[in-house]
Amino acid sequence: MSRRRRGLAAAPLVVAASLTLAACGGGSEESVVDPAPPATRASSSAAAPEAPPLPAAPESALVVPQPRPLQAGASRWATVLRSTVARALPRADSAAVGELSTQTEEGTTNIVLVVGRVQDADGRLWIRARLPVLPNNTVGWVPREALGGYGEVDTHLVVDRTRLTATLFRTGRKIFEAPVGIGEDRWPTPVGRFYIRNRLTSYDSPMYGPLAFGTSARSAVLTDWPAGGFVGIHGTDQPEILPGRVSHGCIRLRNDDILRLDELMPVGTPLTVRA
Repeated sequence: MSRRRRGLAAAPLVVAASLTLAACGGGSEESVVDPAPPATRASSSAAAPEAPPLPAAPESALVVPQPRPLQAGASRWATVLRSTVARALPRADSAAVGELSTQTEEGTTNIVLVVGRVQDADGRLWIRARLPVLPNNTVGWVPREALGGYGEVDTHLVVDRTRLTATLFRTGRKIFEAPVGIGEDRWPTPVGRFYIRNRLTSYDSPMYGPLAFGTSARSAVLTDWPAGGFVGIHGTDQPEILPGRVSHGCIRLRNDDILRLDELMPVGTPLTVRA
């Protein structure tokens, strides 16, 4: 198949270039299906990004039906409907492991990757989710009522820092592979399990190529950069330096490759970065 699978909802998010890709510069089971908000895609410029808000989540987004198993290779993400605290354990008095707002640092709708669920003794439903916080690879428990409808994807992106490749799988089958540039040794691309948070096109500068994806991964080194140093996946105006260790932590693809990836990979896709 040559087009991306939308699942229950297509990618709804657009990320602001100048902030989300702050770490990009550099040298040479849960098994519940709720309806997700309809998708919106917009173009913006790095200087003046425009990220129209998603429509309000439907009331049915908070109605939890009986669970059904996910198909093999599928994952779910959820929008953040109201600001909340993620907990180490599924109870209100547990230690906080991160805070979630309804919008990202760039002003786009915030999402989390759903990885589990449990109901406490009082009948409250908690969702286990991957979080866009430091330290990287943080997972926490979020009250279900703080989240909106679910989107479903059957894709998974794997970036290999040794082989310098990005490989996209759909239901476990490889459908895309390309060489990449990653962070220099002093600004390494973080290793772990993340997800694709948002998407942006139309840059003022050719440095980032024709488009980019924002991820939940963050630089553990450049934490004082705007928006906290989130790692992006984007094109380049220097294709001759790829593959290589050439960035401040972001993942660079040749422009033809990032355009092809854009046809195949929706927002919400899990991302694994291997050492």
